[in-house]
Amino acid sequence: MDSAVPQHRKIIHIDMDAFYASVEQRDNPELRGKPLAVGGEGPRGVVAAASYESRPYGVRSAMPSGKAKRLCPDLILVSPRFDAYRAVSQQIRTIFERFTDIIQPLSLDEAYLDVTHNKIGLTSATYIAQEIRRMIFDETGLTASAGVSYNKLIAKLASDQNKPDGLCVVTPEKGADFIASMPVSRIHGIGPVTARRMKGMGIETGADLKRHDLAFLQQHFGKAARFYHDAARGIDERPVDDKRIRKSISVEDTFARDLYTQSDLIIELDKVMTRLWPRIEKAQSYGRTVTLKMKFNDFTIITRSTSFATPVTDRGLLAQTGRELLIRQCPVEKGVRLLGLGLHNLGNEKGEPGSEAIRAQQLTLAL
Repeated sequence: MDSAVPQHRKIIHIDMDAFYASVEQRDNPELRGKPLAVGGEGPRGVVAAASYESRPYGVRSAMPSGKAKRLCPDLILVSPRFDAYRAVSQQIRTIFERFTDIIQPLSLDEAYLDVTHNKIGLTSATYIAQEIRRMIFDETGLTASAGVSYNKLIAKLASDQNKPDGLCVVTPEKGADFIASMPVSRIHGIGPVTARRMKGMGIETGADLKRHDLAFLQQHFGKAARFYHDAARGIDERPVDDKRIRKSISVEDTFARDLYTQSDLIIELDKVMTRLWPRIEKAQSYGRTVTLKMKFNDFTIITRSTSFATPVTDRGLLAQTGRELLIRQCPVEKGVRLLGLGLHNLGNEKGEPGSEAIRAQQLTLAL
């Protein structure tokens, strides 16, 4: 092979289809074909996963359970069984390891795989993805969708393209065109706030984004400009990192109006909590340090933390600690425009610090 010709990576992104809900329907035949959500009951319950039967009604993950029930009166709400989900995850992890050891878990239901140099010597990443999906179905009874491409950014977008039970392959020659037609709101790394800001600037698709040079993007988006510039051109040099250590999980909200009263701040902090806890449970990664973040209307930022000897594995303890940290800052003299809450010093369920790869091997997989 001519050494002047660069070799593209061969990346697969595997994403299980409605993972928690699919496990519940697999294990309980009475739930099959019915609108189902996995999540908590009560006024603060949140949907962790929604079956495909519930989605036409507008039911989505991270939605309050009460709202989901209003949208779909026949919705069946099932409490999560994380032991069952981890067991299936470990099964799927062993399937991955038949092909490669370069696996980057993201959560219980998705992972990147680098199969450029794989264990069975195949040159076709597409064939490997087909085999992985077949084995997952044969051995677990569940379906997975896969994206195959030359980098992580496009592989992840591709895995969502033909869901459920789908496969999408994007070659290097088609990468730029694939991104060009993509709404920027779908590009991983461009959040809802940034997408709305871009829309106000007339940037709604990858093609729109590509029309702006790096200098323009730096002027408007600062440090993120390089990522946006490269993403619009189908460029992503990040390797599949099987040793990545996740240090924290957090959620924050920016408000349309500044908040001043303790009662208003607690209400908003509880909303943050309803989004944070499902992410922690999905990752099955618990931290010892609870951190509150506050940004004021003059854009100054403060953080306040409380640490424990062992990981915080109880939602109530996390919520109460966050509230106590917040109350200590009240009354506030300046209006608060942003609140955030997070868990830091992450480890596994036993309180042992570890990387994503270690947790995947011991507990979660992360597909």
